Amino acid sequence: MTEQQEDGSFKRELGLLDGTMLVVGSMIGSGIFIVSADITRNVGSAGWLILIWVLTAILTIIAAVSYGELSAMFPKAGGQYVYLKEAYNKLIAFLYGWSLFSVIQTGTIAAVGVAFAKFAAYLYKPFGDEHILWQTGSFQLNAAQIVSIVTIVLLTYLNSKGVKDSKILQTILTIIKILSLFGLIVFGFTLAAKADIWNANWGDAWQTRRFSPDTLQWSDISGSLLLSGVCAAMVGSLFSSDAWAGVTFIAGEIRNPKRNVGLSLFMGTFIVSLIYILANLMYVAVLPLDAIATAKSDRVAVVAAQQIFGPYGTMIIAIMIMISTFACNNGLIMAGARVYYTMAKDGLFFKKAAMLNTSDVPGWALWIQGVWASALCLTGRYGDLLDFVVIIVMIFYILTIYGIFILRKKMPDAERPYKAFGYPLLPMFYILLAAALCIGLLIYKTSTCGWGVLIMLAGIPIYYLTKDKA
Repeated sequence: MTEQQEDGSFKRELGLLDGTMLVVGSMIGSGIFIVSADITRNVGSAGWLILIWVLTAILTIIAAVSYGELSAMFPKAGGQYVYLKEAYNKLIAFLYGWSLFSVIQTGTIAAVGVAFAKFAAYLYKPFGDEHILWQTGSFQLNAAQIVSIVTIVLLTYLNSKGVKDSKILQTILTIIKILSLFGLIVFGFTLAAKADIWNANWGDAWQTRRFSPDTLQWSDISGSLLLSGVCAAMVGSLFSSDAWAGVTFIAGEIRNPKRNVGLSLFMGTFIVSLIYILANLMYVAVLPLDAIATAKSDRVAVVAAQQIFGPYGTMIIAIMIMISTFACNNGLIMAGARVYYTMAKDGLFFKKAAMLNTSDVPGWALWIQGVWASALCLTGRYGDLLDFVVIIVMIFYILTIYGIFILRKKMPDAERPYKAFGYPLLPMFYILLAAALCIGLLIYKTSTCGWGVLIMLAGIPIYYLTKDKA
């Protein structure tokens, strides 16, 4: 059986560059421009800020290279969903797919779409969320929501017309995004870095403090408060570094997937991790720690760009984030639909989602994803949804990576063109560290992360209802 036949009529039109650009483009949204403010408020020093990003980079790259073994074993559409099904059972796989559709992928698409609209408002004010178009009772429809929905519909339409045009758009926008970020970093260090700011920020690099937005004061933290701060800080960095697994979803459309999916995962996560660490080093070279912690609306990159480029800084960052979020959503929309397609093939999603359209892509799955993501834009609760996302994502990363251990015993003679780097030490290191973080999140952020777990578990009765009808 050929690779083409294994995945129905999918066309293998994506190469290594396309896969890598999908990883990079899906990972970099608006987070790197914003979340460092919240991280700084939670840990309070330059050393801890950089450590959080380095730790996030280590976790992300270990997870990505571990997935390489699974992607080489199962080079099919659906990616992580398939790995969970093969290692565990259909229920665990369905819970992942359910979480992806209900919150993870669609909630992220909604939030990234709204971020696009909010920064578009820097260029054209009527696009802002303060521009209320219609109100009834407690519901308000604002311009930013409409703009975000329009971008989701546009990208869904583009992706429904085939993978060729969307991959070209993804590659071009992601290359522009990478060059823009490196440009911002280089100009930051060369034009705006100040020795006194750098020295002051690193003078007490490991002092752990928390900033109160109410009192505008710092207070020293240690023990459980420090653990709480680290957990809260890593929500932002981990979310900003997520979505790299999307390339596994489209493995059915990648040429030589046994080689290229794993390589795309490593190269993409490495490039993004390097950019993120360098960007934060630039922030602490250009801005005092207080300015990072108190950046208006957490837009650290805007404050930094104003120091670098003067009055044009805000516009430059707005354009960069618009390009970044547009490319991010293109990658998320392209990848997510392939999971629902594979679920439908297993009888665990709407039957129509299992069909490819005349352009050989899962058009119906793309549109149902777009409709739900657009509905989430209208709720105004996308910020809360993102808090729920991180713990669900981490739980399934842990289960998937532990699946490598299970499959080594379950399928000892299976072909493994690529084996997880550093097995068993690095995958186990990831599992232990990620599990500790999940426990910390449940303890210290129960109100949001607890809801995340409940959303995931709500899929259990839905699975049995769906399974009976399948």
